[in-house]
Amino acid sequence: MTAHVDEIQQDGLGGIFGLRHSKDEDAPKLMLAAHMDEVGFMLASITNEGFFRVIPLGGWNPQVVSAQRFTLQTKEGDYPVVSSSIPPHLLRGKKAKKQEVTDILFDGGFSSKEEAEEYGIRPGDTIVPKVETIKMANGKTILGKAWDNRYGVAAVLEALKDLKDQDLPNHLIAGANVQEEVGLRGTKGSVRKFDPDVFFAVDCSPADDVYGGKDSFGKIGEGVLLRIQDPGFILSKEMRDYLLDTAESNDIPYQYFVSKGGTDAGAAHQLNEGIPSAVIGMSARYIHTHQTLFHIDDYDAALEMVKQVIQTFDRTTLETVSPKYKF
Repeated sequence: MTAHVDEIQQDGLGGIFGLRHSKDEDAPKLMLAAHMDEVGFMLASITNEGFFRVIPLGGWNPQVVSAQRFTLQTKEGDYPVVSSSIPPHLLRGKKAKKQEVTDILFDGGFSSKEEAEEYGIRPGDTIVPKVETIKMANGKTILGKAWDNRYGVAAVLEALKDLKDQDLPNHLIAGANVQEEVGLRGTKGSVRKFDPDVFFAVDCSPADDVYGGKDSFGKIGEGVLLRIQDPGFILSKEMRDYLLDTAESNDIPYQYFVSKGGTDAGAAHQLNEGIPSAVIGMSARYIHTHQTLFHIDDYDAALEMVKQVIQTFDRTTLETVSPKYKF
């Protein structure tokens, strides 16, 4: 970000943000926050046989964890590991047991706890999926890991680059939080640090267009997500109208989205004196697994929405979407 902003600041947990200062001192403070953590695991203990017991970092479906390649990150370097699984041959005649993520052992090929420790492996080390990112046959869909939330990081960076030489009607705070996947923790520190007037989370959400019905939310290829509700967040009518007007005035394809999961906007809107918040989202299939599949047209639509918000959110807009200016 350094080449595209006036200064870089970091919060105490590790969130990184670039600041652009408006020439208008009365301009509102606009915060755009992706999150740069991904789901993974933490090594909890090493068995006497050299296997690793883990705890999940973020939400995982146990059915997608077994027999996958991962990278174990240690102070001595990165090591390959594989999540354990039971071959069907050894399951014959046995009653099926519901498996939890914490039941799955991870295997680094070591013969004992002592051998693993010789390589600098300790509880608290992190484990992340090992995946190659590829284009699919049509060149429009892409398969890779952690699009939640590489999407947000990429969109914020690209928007800052594209708008580097434009005067802005706001004091822009744009970057990425940490620890979103473990309870929206990082945004609590960064929002208190920067004290924005308005907050936009830039985040990826699950598409439900494979097994969901025609009325399900989140379809790849149909545009940016206009999130109206999730368990920790309700979009205000004023913010909805601003986003709708922005999308329709600029021919940005969009779709409404209701989610069972949350984003940093769920934490941000409750902080300080209450902060008008929204989400600029896009959907991807199979998130929180090794492989996520997304459509590049959705990314283009979401990126355009990010750029339009940066270019148009001024003092008048703030007074339109914030209840404290109404009386």
